[in-house]
Amino acid sequence: MTKFKPLFLLVAAMLLSCNTNQPGNVATKDVAAESKRFNEFLDKVFDESVDRDPRYQTVLGIKKDYDKWTDLSDEFAQKEMEILKSSLETMKKEFDLANLDEQAKVSYRLFEYQVNEQADGFKYRFHNYPLNQMDGIHSDVPAFLINMHQVSDMKDAEAYIARLQKIPAMFDQVLAGMKIREEKNIIPPKFVFPMVKNDITQFLTGQPFDNSKTEHSLLEDFSKKVNVLQINENSKLMLINEAKEALTAQVKPAYEKLLAAWNELEKKATEDDGAWKFPEGEDYYKYALKRVTTTEMSPDEIHEMGLKEVARIHHEMRAIMKQVNFKSDNLQDFFEFMRTDKRFYYPNTEAGKKEFMASSVNIIETMKGKLDALFVTKPKAQIVVKAVESFREQSAGNAFYEAPAADGSRPGRYYVNLYDTENNPIYQMEALAYHEGIPGHHMQIAIAQELQGIPKFRMFGGNTAYIEGWALYSEKLGKEVGLYQDPYSDFGRLAMELFRAARLVVDTGIHYKKWKRDQALAYFNENTPNPPGDNRKEIDRYVIWPGQATGYKIGMNKIIDLREKASKELGDKFDIREFHDVVLTSGSLPLSVLEEQVNNYISTKKGGKS
Repeated sequence: MTKFKPLFLLVAAMLLSCNTNQPGNVATKDVAAESKRFNEFLDKVFDESVDRDPRYQTVLGIKKDYDKWTDLSDEFAQKEMEILKSSLETMKKEFDLANLDEQAKVSYRLFEYQVNEQADGFKYRFHNYPLNQMDGIHSDVPAFLINMHQVSDMKDAEAYIARLQKIPAMFDQVLAGMKIREEKNIIPPKFVFPMVKNDITQFLTGQPFDNSKTEHSLLEDFSKKVNVLQINENSKLMLINEAKEALTAQVKPAYEKLLAAWNELEKKATEDDGAWKFPEGEDYYKYALKRVTTTEMSPDEIHEMGLKEVARIHHEMRAIMKQVNFKSDNLQDFFEFMRTDKRFYYPNTEAGKKEFMASSVNIIETMKGKLDALFVTKPKAQIVVKAVESFREQSAGNAFYEAPAADGSRPGRYYVNLYDTENNPIYQMEALAYHEGIPGHHMQIAIAQELQGIPKFRMFGGNTAYIEGWALYSEKLGKEVGLYQDPYSDFGRLAMELFRAARLVVDTGIHYKKWKRDQALAYFNENTPNPPGDNRKEIDRYVIWPGQATGYKIGMNKIIDLREKASKELGDKFDIREFHDVVLTSGSLPLSVLEEQVNNYISTKKGGKS
């Protein structure tokens, strides 16, 4: 899973001011010049969006509003929506699709698609949980400050302190949004509350919040960043003391207020898990599926696809059972063996954690040596492996990815969770690294950010089916370049694909067919080899992110189908590296647009052009 935030969520922040030529007046203009003007228009739109989003500025390595947070109020969201609608009208008024080159035509259609999708879903903007165990505001804020807010000089340090001081105002906006959701009866299920409560309680430990021996993660981070600055010791001490004051005077009360509100809200929580419980819940879920998959597939169609894919992968797993001479021919017995045999897990000790981290790094380094066989275009941005921080490791997933800064100041990061290594099977480590790191999220996202000649919203944008579909497809690429030498590791690859297929069944089961959480967990335990604790985390994730998990398998299947089509039609002319260039060098695309790009590639290649 990537922590990358799709940019079409930011496109709403665009205010356009361009020439007022009507489409009919530009028909005779040079296509290249008009396309250039159109790209400049979209870049202006993007830049103005970023200019209103201090948090995203930091993600991009921009320090303009380094001391501010992004406005999270509903008033701001409504203004953004109006700007978004106006943006589309202006684009249609200013530019004629017929006068643009092929890439600009793709940009036109993508912008229109994203605007319409956002407008369709705006009425559902409260259909989510701002506090949850996966990425709630309570854990996002410290993670953002630690990983994104770099300190290069005294001004940066002062901006860090200012952000600490402004956390209460931001949390008040979140609380106001939670109140609106409470009135709409959009309240997280009961199981979410103790996990979030534990995270907040854990956050409120350490100096200067208490007299424990360890420093709070934010104080430790700030002190470390300040102590390497080329400033005098008195200035360093002054800054650190100011940070301590902000932590105790602003941050701690803000978190305590958040926790108190959370405890009150818990009294109204129920055991109902699915999106069907929301106002217009069924329609919302269908919208969520359309947004995530960029298809028109119905919940029933997705559910059936999942069942068929689970059956297919089970068949392939049985072949590996024979390969390793497993005594039983029962797949459930093999699953139990993979869950319980100690050889497949590092001990949950300091030594085990170090070995887990070293293995993760080695897998990434090995794959780096295989990229030339798969890709023409490779990113300049580096990737590093990092452990999930202690303040969020208990509730975070097993692994995830964070994108590099566009200016090169921050590498891409493949995070591994070392909280309980006995719950993270060794046989899945390869597939996980290929998905979250290379050639998965890092290749796709970093390449997109470094593209030339396309507008910025395509460089930084994204949709789940494309992004996660590519990452899941990337797990399979390791096998094609001679990796997964251990048959158990190859089984792990299938296990990773299997639980993405099972997600199709479970996500639609929970949110459309009204499955109980335990029913969904039982399906996972019966049909996947994942440890029960891992399965429980997965089910809990699907509950709080309706539809999100469906994009992976649907996106992967589409990329595989398009590859098979290109290979079949091109025969000896097919080059896997060229195919990957077609997939990766236009930015994130809806699956229908990706299919058009591949069809154009096939047509051009057949015509003898390269």
